[in-house]
Amino acid sequence: MSEPPKAGIRPNLKRTAGSSVLLGAMFLMATSAIGPGFITQTTNFTAQLGATFAFAIMVSVLVDIAVQLNIWRVVGVAGTRAQDLANKVLPGAGYLLAALIVFGGLVFNVGNIAGTGLGLDALAGIDVKIGGAVSAAIAIALFMVKRAGVAMDRIMVVLGVLMIAMTLYVAFASSPPVGEALRQAVWPDELGTDLFLATVTIIGGTVGGYITYAGAHRLVDAGVSGPANVKEITRASVTGIIVTGVMRVLLFLAVLGVVAGGVSILDSPNPPAEAFSQAAGEVGLRLFGVILWAAGISSVIGASYTSISFVATFSPRLERNRGWLVAAFISISAVIYLLLDQTPTTLLVLAGALNGLILPVGLGIMLWVALRRSRDLLHGYQYPKWLLVVGVVAWLLTIFIAYQALGGISSLWS
Repeated sequence: MSEPPKAGIRPNLKRTAGSSVLLGAMFLMATSAIGPGFITQTTNFTAQLGATFAFAIMVSVLVDIAVQLNIWRVVGVAGTRAQDLANKVLPGAGYLLAALIVFGGLVFNVGNIAGTGLGLDALAGIDVKIGGAVSAAIAIALFMVKRAGVAMDRIMVVLGVLMIAMTLYVAFASSPPVGEALRQAVWPDELGTDLFLATVTIIGGTVGGYITYAGAHRLVDAGVSGPANVKEITRASVTGIIVTGVMRVLLFLAVLGVVAGGVSILDSPNPPAEAFSQAAGEVGLRLFGVILWAAGISSVIGASYTSISFVATFSPRLERNRGWLVAAFISISAVIYLLLDQTPTTLLVLAGALNGLILPVGLGIMLWVALRRSRDLLHGYQYPKWLLVVGVVAWLLTIFIAYQALGGISSLWS
C-alpha cells in the first residue's frame, strides 16, 4: 500500500486512488461494524422491543454520524493515523490507544471467526471449527496476494452489497409492519431503560473500538488525505454510516415481521437463524448462512487490517512487514477460537463493552487535535466550529456509554 502524498496536495483520484478506494474505505468501515455481534444484537433487541427498536436505530445513526464525521475529518485532513496524532498531542497516548484497539480487535476477531464457522454450518452443514479455520485461511490469503489493498477494496464492496441484497429479500418475505416501525422511529410508545440500553449498545457496536478508524486509515494509506480532500473524506464517512444503518434497518424489518407474526425466537439457541428460517423457510436459513459468513469474514478483515494499522507506524520494520503481521493476527485469533470449547459469546459481549470504553478515549484525542491548530497538525485547515460543537456533544455521550460499558464488564466477571 502506497504512502500518502504530502498533506494539502490533492492527489489525482483517477490515477492514484479512484472511486474504488473511497468505496473500499466506506465498505471496510461498514462491513467491520456488520459482524456476528451486530446481527445477534439487532435480532435480540428487535425480539425484545418490537417496533420501538426503530427509535434506537434512528438515534444511533445520528450519533454515529457525529462521531465518524469528526474522527475521519481529523485523521483524513492530517493525513496521519490516529495513534501518531495522539502521540503528537500527548506523548504516550498513541501507544495506549493502539493497545486498546489491538486488544479489543483480537477479542472481537475470535468472535468473528466463530461467526464464519456458524455461517458455513447454516449454509452447508460444515463443522463450525472447520468452517472457522477455512474462513481464517481465506482472510489471510487476501493479504498475501499482490496488490492486497485493491483486492481488499473490491472484496469489501462485494460482501457489503451481498449482505444488503440478501437481507432485503428476507425483509420482504417476512412482511413487517413498516408503517408502525416508521411511526415509532420518531414517536416511540415507551422510552424505557431497555430502549436506552439498546441505543447505547448499538452506538458502541457501530463506531466503537477499531471500527470507526478502519475506513479512515484505509484512506490515509491510499493517499486520499489533506485539506484538499475534505469533500471526499466527508462523503465516504457519512455514507459508511448510512450503509451500516441500512443493513441494520433491513435486518430489523426482517426480524420484526417474524416477531409481529407471533413467533418467539428468543428461546432458540440461534435467534437470527430462527428468524430467517421462519421468514423464508429453508431458503431463508441458507441465506442467513451466507449473510453470517460474509459478515464474519468481512469483520475479520476489518478488525485485522485496522488493528495492525495502529502498530505498524511505530517501526519501519513493522510497516514493511504489515502483511505478515495481519496474517499472524488472524492466525492467533483462529488458534484461540479452535482451542475454545464453545462459541465465544462472552468474548463478543466483552468486546462490545471494550468498544464502549475505547470510543471516548479516541474521540477525545481527535477533538483535541482539532483544537490544537497552533501545532499545525491539520496543515492550516480551519476546523468548522459547528462540527467541533457536534463532536463535543457526541463525546460527552460516549463518556456515558463508557460508564455503561464498565457496568457490562463488571457483570461479566461477577
